[in-house]
Amino acid sequence: MHVQLGWRDRFQQRRHRQDHDPLRDCMPAIQANRQVSVKTALADDVLLFASMSGSEQLGRLSEFRVRLLSLDNSVRIADVLGKPMSVVLDTDAAGEVRHFHGIVTRFGSTGWRGDFATYEATIHPGLWLLTRSSNCRIFQKMSVPDIVGQVCGAYGASVALSSRVEGSYPVLTYCVQYRETDFHFVCRLLEEAGIYFYFTHGASAHTMVLADSYSAHDSIAGYDTLKFSSASRGSADVGESMTHWSASGEIQSSSYALNDFDFEKAASSASGGLRSTANIAAGFGQPAYDMFDYPGNYNAAADGNALARARMESLHGQCEQVSARTNARGLFPGGLFTLADHPRPDQNRSYLVTAASYEITSSEYTGGGGAPALDFECRLSATGKEYAYRPMPTLARPVVQGPQTAMVVGPSGQEIHTDKYGQVKVQFHWDRLGKSDENSSCWLRVAQGWAGKGWGAMTIPRIGMEVVVSFLEGDPDRPLVTGCVYNSDAMPPYGLDGAQTVSTFKTNSSEGGDGFNELRFEDKKGEEEVFIQAERDFKRLVKNNDTLKVGFEVADKGDQTIGIKNDQALDIGNDQKVDIGNDQKVKAGNTIVIEAGTSIELKVGSSSVKIEGAKITIKSAEIEVAATANAKYKAGAMMDLNAGGVMTLAGAIVKIN
Repeated sequence: MHVQLGWRDRFQQRRHRQDHDPLRDCMPAIQANRQVSVKTALADDVLLFASMSGSEQLGRLSEFRVRLLSLDNSVRIADVLGKPMSVVLDTDAAGEVRHFHGIVTRFGSTGWRGDFATYEATIHPGLWLLTRSSNCRIFQKMSVPDIVGQVCGAYGASVALSSRVEGSYPVLTYCVQYRETDFHFVCRLLEEAGIYFYFTHGASAHTMVLADSYSAHDSIAGYDTLKFSSASRGSADVGESMTHWSASGEIQSSSYALNDFDFEKAASSASGGLRSTANIAAGFGQPAYDMFDYPGNYNAAADGNALARARMESLHGQCEQVSARTNARGLFPGGLFTLADHPRPDQNRSYLVTAASYEITSSEYTGGGGAPALDFECRLSATGKEYAYRPMPTLARPVVQGPQTAMVVGPSGQEIHTDKYGQVKVQFHWDRLGKSDENSSCWLRVAQGWAGKGWGAMTIPRIGMEVVVSFLEGDPDRPLVTGCVYNSDAMPPYGLDGAQTVSTFKTNSSEGGDGFNELRFEDKKGEEEVFIQAERDFKRLVKNNDTLKVGFEVADKGDQTIGIKNDQALDIGNDQKVDIGNDQKVKAGNTIVIEAGTSIELKVGSSSVKIEGAKITIKSAEIEVAATANAKYKAGAMMDLNAGGVMTLAGAIVKIN
């Protein structure tokens, strides 16, 4: 009968094959007394260290790929993945042990080697977890270190953070994480501010250290001084030493300038008040070259000076570049050491390790006797302490591809929320954390049709409106409202199924609505109309002439007050009719002249006064002419006084000539 063997059965057969070497029993599968070992979340020696390759660098994630052995061929991925792991390495420094600590971000089985199942684990610092989360969110009134602390703090103990920054960093009014991972966002902010980081490792934890100057670095314990010992020069073995050293210089700029514009300091900004420049003498006696960039993303000259200095130092740090190889096991990025015994005296000075890569291999766990062996090699980069180190800004800011829309927001119960510039606040559709209130964004400037010194146009978007937001140079940190749009909750003032020819500017009374002012144009052929409504008062000021021409009819209803500071001329092509419900009063400071081509007639009931070109006719049931002093009636030719009844002439003296 044929029996199909499982993987475990075949593995056990291999362990007990006939050519089994009894000397293997002298080399137990444990890591005690070995120069390098691994600590995992599993029991001791379930996983054994075989080899490791990895790298770390200032301002970058470290990565260590650890190859492992085990007599257990069924180690579960879930028992290792996401758990802490530490590679422990003995150094030649007295009593010093080095740890490579991190979180297992990838783990799997890779096959067999002899009696052992083989596995491979990738170790990253806890900061790597930030690559697995992305977001769109807004930070307001926080400095870069504060923002980084808040983002990293959300990951708890996985990202232990320590700050050794010396510089003072401004509070940012508005800072946006837009469609980028937490890791990209944090690293981008740090680079822009001139801050970098490195990691320190312990037996059970590692710490991310923020730095911005050499004072944030210490000499490496046991490696304050490291000798140069090149086999190619026949040097005797002096233990841990630098075995290869290559130093080179590179031409770099010696000046870095920035500029920006602050609308709240417009005159000063326009005249160069925000220009900032930093200078460092060119290395190796080279000519001076200038770098300039805009915008610098600052609104205070002092902040611009600090940013320009950081950029300049990042370039200056590239003037000298050192590549080296060493068998010294304790060197790491972020540590300081002093080189000694190099044949070039100018190389014997202090250096900062900026990057390192490692290859570590342990001897087999089977075989005949002898002390366990270890192969170790480290390749590193360093820069002289004379050269400032700052990170080169390599991470691009996210770019908003075109305009977006957002909703105008403000305090509860208000209809209009603005400041002295007519700015508004908005809730972006991508902002999951905003509460649609006055804290949802920074103040956004609103583009107007005209904007002069005390003159121009001004319309303030109101709470609840949907506005179009553009971004200066696509930068999410620099939003600008450029328009308003209608939507299903805010429809146009007139239904467009029958009012396509209507153009209007219609307001809404605030607060509460239920009224409006409007300037409306109807362009339908044959029905053209200009309509103006004042919800309450209508005031018009004409400082010189006011000319009104009416081709057909003028109809005016309601109260109206017109104030004219100078002359008024009214020219009517045909008739004018004025109907007054009650009284009319006309008062002139000097003269009133009424002129007609044919006649002027005044009527009250059956009485009338009619003035014609050659005659004035007065008609009434009774006519009374009374003069408080003298009355004169004079005719150039004949005067006719005629009474149908009695005529009475009376006076103290009556003279008839």
